[in-house]
Amino acid sequence: MNTALIAYFSATGTTARAAKELAGALGGDLYEIRPAVPYTQEDLNWMDRQSRSSREMESKPFRPALADTVAPVEGRDVIFLGFPIWWYTAPTIVNSFLEAYDFRGKTIVLFATSGGSGLGNTAQELRPSAPGARIVDGGLLNGRNREAQLRQLAEKWKHG
Repeated sequence: MNTALIAYFSATGTTARAAKELAGALGGDLYEIRPAVPYTQEDLNWMDRQSRSSREMESKPFRPALADTVAPVEGRDVIFLGFPIWWYTAPTIVNSFLEAYDFRGKTIVLFATSGGSGLGNTAQELRPSAPGARIVDGGLLNGRNREAQLRQLAEKWKHG
């Protein structure tokens, strides 16, 4: 059985919780996308235009270094990819992750956590980082989610 991979980046723990719930509901494997240099609270201050996250998001070609490149993507048909929405899109570390592996022929289902916006054009913006992959919008996983509900959402997202 080809189990799904649930890969996620979480700066504050919110997306990690959603990813763990999804992995539990699907029986999938969990992989945390970690930056080589962890983010501090100051780095995440979106109101400070000089904060690390603000500077990274202003420079679309910038790619933060990853702590490792050992995600078990080989042999997976479906990868659920989760992240917080930053500046109406995925953080640039998600591009770093996508560019570190070969996702040709795989389906990547996006899910996110957000305090105020949806996925918007995120799938379209991420496609150049994973040539040959099918990247589709899943949805937001804010709050607590029940297992049965997550399984239904995941099936709908994969085929949507």
